[in-house]
Amino acid sequence: MNEPLDKSASRTGANAPEFSVSELSGAIKRALEDGFGYVRLKGEISGYRGPHASGHCYFALKDDKAKIEAVIWKGVFGRLRFKPEEGMEVIAQGKITTFPGSSKYQIMIEALEPAGAGALMALLEERKRKFAAEGLFDEAKKKPRPFLPKVVGIVTSPTGAVIRDMIAGFNERYPARVIVWPVRVQGEGSAVEIAAAIRGFNALPSDGKIPRPDVLIVARGGGSLEDLWSFNEEIVVRAAAESTIPLISAVGHETDWTLIDLVADARAPTPTKAAEWAVPKYSELIDALEKFGLRQRMGMRRVLESVRTHLKAAGRGLPKLEDLIALPRQRFDAADRRLGRALLANTRAHGTRLARTGGRLSTAPLVQRLSRSAERLAALYDRSGQALMHRITVRRRVLEGRAAVLGALGYQGVLARGYALVRGDDGRMIRSAGVIAPGNILAIEFVDGQILAEAKSGSHPGAGATGTSQGSPKSGGKAEPQIGKASRSPSGSRGGQGSLF
Repeated sequence: MNEPLDKSASRTGANAPEFSVSELSGAIKRALEDGFGYVRLKGEISGYRGPHASGHCYFALKDDKAKIEAVIWKGVFGRLRFKPEEGMEVIAQGKITTFPGSSKYQIMIEALEPAGAGALMALLEERKRKFAAEGLFDEAKKKPRPFLPKVVGIVTSPTGAVIRDMIAGFNERYPARVIVWPVRVQGEGSAVEIAAAIRGFNALPSDGKIPRPDVLIVARGGGSLEDLWSFNEEIVVRAAAESTIPLISAVGHETDWTLIDLVADARAPTPTKAAEWAVPKYSELIDALEKFGLRQRMGMRRVLESVRTHLKAAGRGLPKLEDLIALPRQRFDAADRRLGRALLANTRAHGTRLARTGGRLSTAPLVQRLSRSAERLAALYDRSGQALMHRITVRRRVLEGRAAVLGALGYQGVLARGYALVRGDDGRMIRSAGVIAPGNILAIEFVDGQILAEAKSGSHPGAGATGTSQGSPKSGGKAEPQIGKASRSPSGSRGGQGSLF
């Protein structure tokens, strides 16, 4: 290598090539990416506030001496098995790169996992405290399991020994209908599927095509803490807490535990044990039924025997029938004897009284009383006749007075003085000649009868009319018809009433 001519110029960088800011940032970016293309970085998450509105996550990884910015793109975040949490110690896998806009280098995380089982246990304890503070583990919220469920819902993997062992247990114990909702029980997206299965069973209608289960079982075989981590996810725990169907957790072996075990209504040590808890054993039901029947029969015998004993004791304490009726019978005999003597004495007393009354009676006083009664009756008869005649006389006088008033006020008296009453064919009295038209039939009433007449003209006083008589009341209506002509002489020329026609 040739030495520079001017050492002072070399020290000041006068001969160094010039770069633009973008060129230098790109060169640094390429150098970092080439030198640290893919790394595994262990550190503590700091500054995590959840996904950004864009769906990307920005935070930092630090230890006790340094810190590096980190980013998880939206597509990668949805596939992560473990979601980042503030203060969580993790192992991140990704690429080192720079962000030229702020001259920072950062790691683009593609995979994330807790830094060992201790970190997972710390996270598990933290979530446990959080859910306990919310009351999700309260015993008062636990629902009792049904005694004889008709339908059992199982959330588990459709393959593997778990579901086969459980179905064999159901077939052996009790012929209940089993509905399996297949899910993945570990790996990416398994927690979402488990929560969706629990909520799906709860959303089934009771009278739908697929019946709603009476009890649910969430089951999985044993495994490591990482393998069982899906059952510690918040989405699964909250779905189990919201279930209105009694839920049995059967995750892992007896020594394993997850958060769903704490929120479930019952925790079975194994999936096979969960099947035994869900339904009773048919043979045990038959034995229990026989035992209950035997106990019932024995209880009935004891009750009947006790009642029989009480009845016998009560019967011994009751008096005999002869003793009960002896005293009333003696009283009846005494009353019978007194009644005979009383009747005889009463008859004798009445006979004595009758004899005394007959001795005081005689014929003469009786005749005298009858004579006085007859005289009194005759006097009363005369007085009643006089009173009746006097009353008739008074009533006759009143009647005659009223008849005189009626004769003075009635129109018959006017007819007797030579007047006549004219009525139309409708029976109404006619007061004026102006209402009479030629051809009208008139009924003319005199003091001694009534005739019918036909008007020849109308509206002219003194005009002539021809009448046809139908008989008077005295002739019985059988007289021959007569036709008369009215006089045209002026009123008063005959020394009496003028002509009505």
